[in-house]
Amino acid sequence: MMTLPFFQVDAFAEQPLTGNPAAVMPLDHWLDDELMQRIAAENNLSETAFTLPSDGDEADYELRWFTPTTEVNLCGHATIASGHVLIKGDKVRFATKSGVLVARRNGDLLELDLPAYQVAPAELPRIQEALGVSGESFASEGGNNAAIILLADEAAVRAVKPDFAALKAFDRLVMVTAPGIEQDVVSRVFAAYHGIDEDPVTGSAHAALVPFWAKRLGRREFTAFQASKRGGLLHCRDAGERVILGGHCVTVIEGHFQL
Repeated sequence: MMTLPFFQVDAFAEQPLTGNPAAVMPLDHWLDDELMQRIAAENNLSETAFTLPSDGDEADYELRWFTPTTEVNLCGHATIASGHVLIKGDKVRFATKSGVLVARRNGDLLELDLPAYQVAPAELPRIQEALGVSGESFASEGGNNAAIILLADEAAVRAVKPDFAALKAFDRLVMVTAPGIEQDVVSRVFAAYHGIDEDPVTGSAHAALVPFWAKRLGRREFTAFQASKRGGLLHCRDAGERVILGGHCVTVIEGHFQL
């Protein structure tokens, strides 16, 4: 029998059972891709992060992310969750398919830096139809394949009731967003194409939302709330080619995975 360490961490969570839960599984050697995918399906969380100590000088660990159905190129909440589990000093560096990502301490926050993705106005009528909304639409080409629909206010964001079967046709990270009430920005994020109807709190989505909103707010630092059922708070900073996301993490399960 093979025994693997297992942590379940609520990321971008102000208290347990909020934010976005991620599984973090530190390994001492890579498992077969098929087995890691089956483990992620068993966990049935939006992301399972697998880490391995790095042999290189540029990073402390290698990091890969799996949804229940596929491996992805970028995940924010599972990276900050991995940082929460593995950080020993002021920072920990991860070698990933999206380059080296760093999680570091800043007071009582854990901060994660991600590549910034720019969006441009785009016609997305089928996505708007699947969401049941109308608003200005924006998209990135490549990167995190962001699709952003700008709505009038927070109430409109919270009221969205997507047709998830229709959204599965689009290989995009689909977001609705608006100015917030208690926080500067509010959003919801849908990744039906990758097997996640609504993601609770999405770091990779904010890699596009932060530069998008920094321009509109006229400042580089602001707060954002992802208004899923669980909800999550992000402290956001536009750093030019990078986006800095700060939040709290809580370990809710610690144990072993047995195969």
